[in-house]
Amino acid sequence: MNSAQIEIQLIASLVAIACAIPGTFLVLRKMAMISDAISHAILPGLVIGFFITQDLNSPLLILLAALSGLITVVLVEQIQQTGLVKEDTAIGLVFPALFSIGVILIAKNANDVHLDVDAVLLGELAFAPFDRLIISGTDVGPKSLWVIGSILTVTLGLLFAFFKELKVSTFDAGLSASLGFSPVIIHYGLMSVASITTVGAFDAVGAILVVALMIAPAATAYLLTTDLKKMLLLAVFFGVLSAISGYWMAHILDASIAGSITTMLGFIFLMAYLFAPSKGVIAVIYREKQQRTEVSLITFLLHLKNHSEKSERHVNHLCEHINWQKVRAKTVLDLAQQNNMIIIDNNIVSLTDKGDAFTTQAIDYIITNEDAQIEDMKDDFFLFRG
Repeated sequence: MNSAQIEIQLIASLVAIACAIPGTFLVLRKMAMISDAISHAILPGLVIGFFITQDLNSPLLILLAALSGLITVVLVEQIQQTGLVKEDTAIGLVFPALFSIGVILIAKNANDVHLDVDAVLLGELAFAPFDRLIISGTDVGPKSLWVIGSILTVTLGLLFAFFKELKVSTFDAGLSASLGFSPVIIHYGLMSVASITTVGAFDAVGAILVVALMIAPAATAYLLTTDLKKMLLLAVFFGVLSAISGYWMAHILDASIAGSITTMLGFIFLMAYLFAPSKGVIAVIYREKQQRTEVSLITFLLHLKNHSEKSERHVNHLCEHINWQKVRAKTVLDLAQQNNMIIIDNNIVSLTDKGDAFTTQAIDYIITNEDAQIEDMKDDFFLFRG
């Protein structure tokens, strides 16, 4: 592995970390797509900055691009606050307009400039090591590495300094205001960090990968934990993992690095989406199946409680009169027996003392719907949850 490969992976990893931090709060605030708006709406700022300085390396470009991103956020907020449209609609109105302004400025004043799709949208990390930062004749490394490293340092400093304020304002803006933390200031501070991070990462990785690194790792972490600190750490981990594995995937396939990283982000999210312990699709399907079985069990126990006739308590009654399939009927009977709720004698089902106590409590709950909680009842009586 040569130095260029190390530098590419290091830049990609730093971009992933820098994007994951504000991205986590954007996902929690349900503002994930604002990163897409910012990544496109910074174009007018970049163009105006270039017209002023005639230098693509001028810091003024970053400042004006960040300002353009902040203007995007303000416009989206103002349109949303009118109550006439929702936030996603406001985003869809603002960022195409600003992006189009940037394109028009280029077309009218810099028509001979070629906007490369790979550089602007997809990004090309492979070229990042060639853009070096020279100080007093000394090569100190890729310029992108220093830019994104500086942004990450500031972002980490702000995170540690204002973590409590960010946490409170994210989950309860009213409580934040009552404690003296201005939700508006914190909101625009977060949007400023997101804008600056987007601008810093834009040159190295392009707009698409910036959006992917802002949203995908945080969304994946969101499926795996409800703890904010763990979510931040997981988002950073998934971002770095995708950056490194995506690079080597691109190396093996001789494909786009940014495209491969985005693919890995999507694959990791898909795994979490399917297999997350509590929020994954498989876990949800299993839980719903379990709940249906438990509801069927409660229904059957109440039926036994209300009928003393043997014909109503015969095993075959489940299929013949309640119209349950054989598999479902067997599942309910097995669960009831495993929990010692029933006994079966000559195919006649009877409640045990435990089953009778449970159904009595269930009837009280249904009638009063007070104090007692159905989940607590099941935890008290069910030794085996199916």
